[in-house]
Amino acid sequence: MARRLAAGEVGAIFGTKSLASARAMQEAALAGSRLGIPLFFAEDVIHGHRTVFPLPVALACSWDMALVEATAAFAAGEAAAEGLHQVYAPMVDVSRDPRWGRVAESPGEDPVLAAAVAVAMTRGFQGTDPAGPGRVAACLKHFVAYGATASGRDYDNASLAWEDLLEVYLPPFSEGVAAGAASVMASFNAVNKMPMHAHGPLIEGWLRGKAGFEGLVVSDYTGVKELIAHGLGPGPVVVARALQAGIDMDMVGEDYLSHLPEIAREGLEAPDCGLNLTATDIRGLIDRACHRVLSFKAMLGLFDDPFRGMTGVPPAPDRAAGRALARKSAAASAVLLKNEGDVLPLGADRAVALIGPLGADRANMIGTWAVSGDARDVVPLDAAIAALTGRAPAVAKGANIVDEAWLAKRLNVHGPTVELDARAPGEMIAEAVAAARAADVVIVAVGEAKEHAGESSSRLSPDLPEPQRKLVAALAEVGTPLVVVVFAGRPLALGAVAEAADALVYAWHGGIAGPEGVADLLFGAAEPSGRLAVTLPAHPGAVPLSHADEPTGRPDPGRFQKFRTGWLDMPEGARDFPFGFGLGYSQVSYGAPRLSTDHAGGVDGSLSLTVEIANTGTRPAVETVQLYLSDPVARITRPARRLVAFRRETLAPGERREVRFDITSEMLCYPLAPSLETAEWGFDPGLFILHVGPNSRDTQSVEITWHA
Repeated sequence: MARRLAAGEVGAIFGTKSLASARAMQEAALAGSRLGIPLFFAEDVIHGHRTVFPLPVALACSWDMALVEATAAFAAGEAAAEGLHQVYAPMVDVSRDPRWGRVAESPGEDPVLAAAVAVAMTRGFQGTDPAGPGRVAACLKHFVAYGATASGRDYDNASLAWEDLLEVYLPPFSEGVAAGAASVMASFNAVNKMPMHAHGPLIEGWLRGKAGFEGLVVSDYTGVKELIAHGLGPGPVVVARALQAGIDMDMVGEDYLSHLPEIAREGLEAPDCGLNLTATDIRGLIDRACHRVLSFKAMLGLFDDPFRGMTGVPPAPDRAAGRALARKSAAASAVLLKNEGDVLPLGADRAVALIGPLGADRANMIGTWAVSGDARDVVPLDAAIAALTGRAPAVAKGANIVDEAWLAKRLNVHGPTVELDARAPGEMIAEAVAAARAADVVIVAVGEAKEHAGESSSRLSPDLPEPQRKLVAALAEVGTPLVVVVFAGRPLALGAVAEAADALVYAWHGGIAGPEGVADLLFGAAEPSGRLAVTLPAHPGAVPLSHADEPTGRPDPGRFQKFRTGWLDMPEGARDFPFGFGLGYSQVSYGAPRLSTDHAGGVDGSLSLTVEIANTGTRPAVETVQLYLSDPVARITRPARRLVAFRRETLAPGERREVRFDITSEMLCYPLAPSLETAEWGFDPGLFILHVGPNSRDTQSVEITWHA
């Protein structure tokens, strides 16, 4: 590294965490560069920096964009105070396959919600100026369709209709670009046979042409080098292809450094790859990439102050304030899925047995991709309950997270987070059952280890590991009210666990204050307001899936029926939880939706839908009112319903409120795309159906007619 810096061969540093080392590298780079060009410093800041917030998929479940923006702004302040200028976030890959581990980093399954998250996080990181005090440059990733990889296997390729690409996977990027995101990272996968690091039609064509992006495009880690394994040619060829496609900087692989000087002198002829570039052509592409890199550095103010962020001014934001924000975020991100008999909230005087492998856990709570976080900052659930109620729960492990030693070894790749208890499973369950019998209520904390999810953590069967399923089943037999809390990094098929629970909370991996936020919910110090940003499948084999699945000619009747869409071996009554679903401690009723008119016309036409909601309970309620649309008569098959808008409303007990949605022709539009270049957006005049309600399934519908 020192030799590279002294020779002026490094443009940016990924992963430094020391102000002293960053300053030393910047000084070396300035001295080694012929023109005194500074470095910029970057890091993965996926869901917080030192203060780790809930996983991005969890934050998306808050549906609270002000909160999402606040977490990004706090993370920016901490990162900037450590000399960082760019963060590799937000990750805005729509994901509909729970097998894919990186759904943990995603904003969920819906493009409208994902686009809102992209905007909120971009604004949080950058403010009005990425060079401003306590701000950093956002980097939208991973461009594009990384969440659509085949079989949910990380790094695999995506083959999909251009319509899906344009309507599902690209909108979060277009909205993030419109919000001012300063940089974009290319994804590892190929899209429709072309690896993204060489995908000129999408990078130079759509991203820069259609979306109007003018910032910096960076490769992912060794992404240019990996074009060789994709089958696109040897080193000089893939470098030329990446540069031509619009990859401005090469991360870590050093292939640009290795091959650009030669092909800039001699040009490149590779007829088998369709390349015939003169030396002048190559130098022109290099100039284009250099201009974008230098413009990025100028935008960050590094030519004026190469040591920006390295002087301790401004200081990092207050950690206590960050912890309070993290605790609030954890409570807002957790989703109450079941509460039979109003088991929750619990009274502080209840004798609680806290059972399960995650009840006293710190190491897994921060979740995947918390590269600068420290699990020692976590207050585990047992301690959080004791601090909140003044009464320590009885604790029993009950089961291992997993029983397989080989799997535990894989999960401990970044340090020990899964420890296998030497006792026999039956002995552990017997101890848990005894604790449950002596308690007024049982809280069982189950779920995934943090490395169950994240990069290179695809799962064949996204469900709760077997020893934990057996534990829940044994506890259900006791008869003590059973509250199940699931700490996880992906949507899991809960199966019989959901049926066994009297109350069920999907808590995700909530960051350093995740267990404290959960304790606040369980004991009523916070109101449940989370709504699922992903569908929880009824069975691990029923994936990929989403609320926006397309109808077939033989629709699924909701149970197995021969010669209809459905699963032969799906048990009767198997329960899923739909996108947008979540309960509170108060009840919210919906009146009948009303239209300002049932018809409109043209691209400038509009109408409005109004629905009255009322808090009929005795506690405050936060209701996320969701509007979906169906297009039952179209030129191509359209989603059965798709989200077009949402409103988040806070209601006092007894309060009523009218919620209004303005319907425009833009909501009706969809792409027709024989190819990416020939795509056209429009709508089919005629019948549309609007669905409004608390989630994607439990809605009321009205019909409208939209004329040409």
